Amino acid sequence: MYLTKLQDLLHDADLKLPSELHRAPLILSVNGAPVETLLPPATPLLSFLRNDCSLNGPKYGCGLGECGACSILVDGKLARSCVLTLANAEGRRLTTLEGLADGDKPDPVQQAFVACAATQCGYCLNGMIMSARALLDANPDPSDADIREALRFNLCRCGAHVEITAAVRLAARALGS
Repeated sequence: MYLTKLQDLLHDADLKLPSELHRAPLILSVNGAPVETLLPPATPLLSFLRNDCSLNGPKYGCGLGECGACSILVDGKLARSCVLTLANAEGRRLTTLEGLADGDKPDPVQQAFVACAATQCGYCLNGMIMSARALLDANPDPSDADIREALRFNLCRCGAHVEITAAVRLAARALGS
């Protein structure tokens, strides 16, 4: 009854319910594949990646872009997906943790993290790997200071920093060979 009255009022005012609005689809490039969505442009990118694309690499941490758990690459640059919207991402190249691998072969950074046992609880792992990948793309031979600087905005409470730094050094050597 209420919905009918609301529809009548909206009809009289020549307005539509949100479910009746037709919007043009947004087309995003996610891990090299085009993905089309009719979600509102203001939808958080992280929600879209996790809920609609079933990509669980980026995690919800702080929701403020401060912890790094939601990190992805946007046009090859490190970005926090929790503070970006679908509108921000349209026309950009988005790469998540899942998109680093070459088919079944993990990226050298991913391989190095495994080889160095560079994780404990794993919650920060997405941000650490994505930050390391962005660093090595920009600087293939980073110093320990460069590595610490690149990773410093990823919150990790477990204390795996020694192993993580070693993993980034190992990945740099693997990529350089």
